[in-house]
Order: sequence, then structure tokens, then C-alpha cells
Amino acid sequence: MKRAFYTFLQFVLFLLTFAVGSFLPALQLLPSIATKFADGTRLFIWDGVLLMVAFLVVILLIEATRKRLRTAAGWTALAFLLATVLGLLAKLGFKAA
Repeated sequence: MKRAFYTFLQFVLFLLTFAVGSFLPALQLLPSIATKFADGTRLFIWDGVLLMVAFLVVILLIEATRKRLRTAAGWTALAFLLATVLGLLAKLGFKAA
């Protein structure tokens, strides 16, 4: 039960990070990394994905230092993958050019 709760919290953290990173370029505080699609009508903002990966690495490093990597890494990866899929289905990071 505790693992499911922590997995859900990590899922929410990853999804919020993806959303914030996707909308951060609208504030124009930092330069963003974008990829233009072949038709030239849409962009994909990579900032949210990169922030999610950075959080994943930090969480995995914390789990490794606490010697819980073998039991917790699978749940963390599951939360990351679910947040990525849900974020892409919600079209986070996509922008009309």
C-alpha cells in the first residue's frame, strides 16, 4: 500500500514537472529547446521532458544511496512512463507554430 502511494506521488510529481516545463517557455524567462515538425505547423517543446528526466535521475540517485534501488526503481520507472504517456496524450509540450 505504501509503495502504491509513493508511486502515485511520483507520478503526480513527474506529470506536474512535464506540465510546468511545457508552459515555462511561454513566460520567456529561459531559452527553450524546440523541434519543428516536418509540416512546419507545430513545435514540440522539450523542456518538460528534460525536467522529468532530471527528476528521474535525482530520484534514482536517492534510491541508490538508500540501497533501495532494487525494490523501488521499477515503481519509479512505472510512474515516469505513466506520466510521460499521459502528458503526451494531453498534448503537453506541443505548440502551434
